[in-house]
Amino acid sequence: MHRDAGLLALLWLAGLYMRLPILVAPALAPAIADELTLSQTHIGALTTLPVLMLALGALMGSLLIMRLGPRNALVAALGVVAVMSAGRGLAEGPVLLLTASALMGLGIAVMQPSLPALLPRWLSPTRVALGSACYMNGMLMGEFVGAGLTLPVIMPLTGESWRLTLLVWSLPAALIALLLLVPKTSHNGGDGNAQWLPRLRDPLMWKLGLLLAGTSSLFFGTNAYMASVLEQRGELARLDATLLCFNFAQVAASTLMLWMARQWVGRRGPILWSAGLSVTTMLGFILVDGWVGVAFAVLMSFFAGILLILIVSLPPQLVSSSEAGKLSAGNFTIGYTFAFVIPLIGGVAADTSGQALAAVGFITLFSAATVPLALRLKLPH
Repeated sequence: MHRDAGLLALLWLAGLYMRLPILVAPALAPAIADELTLSQTHIGALTTLPVLMLALGALMGSLLIMRLGPRNALVAALGVVAVMSAGRGLAEGPVLLLTASALMGLGIAVMQPSLPALLPRWLSPTRVALGSACYMNGMLMGEFVGAGLTLPVIMPLTGESWRLTLLVWSLPAALIALLLLVPKTSHNGGDGNAQWLPRLRDPLMWKLGLLLAGTSSLFFGTNAYMASVLEQRGELARLDATLLCFNFAQVAASTLMLWMARQWVGRRGPILWSAGLSVTTMLGFILVDGWVGVAFAVLMSFFAGILLILIVSLPPQLVSSSEAGKLSAGNFTIGYTFAFVIPLIGGVAADTSGQALAAVGFITLFSAATVPLALRLKLPH
């Protein structure tokens, strides 16, 4: 039990750095832009470029897992995240800044399939679901901490220096990478002879990837267009409170999953109802304005958070450790590619119609189209 608690703590800390370095950037963007005279495109790329790398780099993660083993791949990736996240603070112009951001995103992309592949090697079969919920809780907490504590807590401690702030947030990642080397297991290496590419015709990979795309598009897309929707409704004064509650709802969902992981992970019913409720509550936000509409948006974020954890937790439940990394890499490649493209198409719809709701409406239609895939998962109900 004591050993498992230590392993779960390490998984939580690793999960923290799957999002924290990305979500620090929006808070620091005004200060960085003022000093480096960045364009709006550069400012947007600070956040969107690492997210795009999550899709493009997932297959590289599968290769490294096979070559190095999931633990060693995770350590190497976390080291890259630490160095490149801090390296952003050395930038004297947009080229180095965005290059470091892209390489940091690739490191995070490798971390994503490494963690599911590591779980069966570190934990007993009865604790794999808890391990998934644990690192996902860390990931979602990282989103909230990175976005919420950077300006009010870290910036004052660094004398309002965005460069030192990036360094302060990055150093713990290097320490966590070293701590991950401590646990001793029977086999931490990889299998250089194994096939590392996911099978493109694997129906399970596509079902999970598209379900991941649906929930990720809802979350990222609504975050992106929330200000525009509220402004058109004449409710822009509610934006700060709405975004705070919207993002904290995913932390609340991941905390619930720490308790319910063993009962819900690996079952079709929770995936189906969380997907259905995500779409239903999103429709509530589209159709209802005022605080009631905001409440629907927060509920959508909560159910989308549950669905995210249920989907990401499935590979180590359904396939062997050697296959879990490949399946996860394929899921993330599909899911985050769509999560990048679908909100962009929604933005085109909003620009064409002049209605911000057209963006979230398109995203909701896409997400609704993925819900029936849950019925086709061969899982216990």
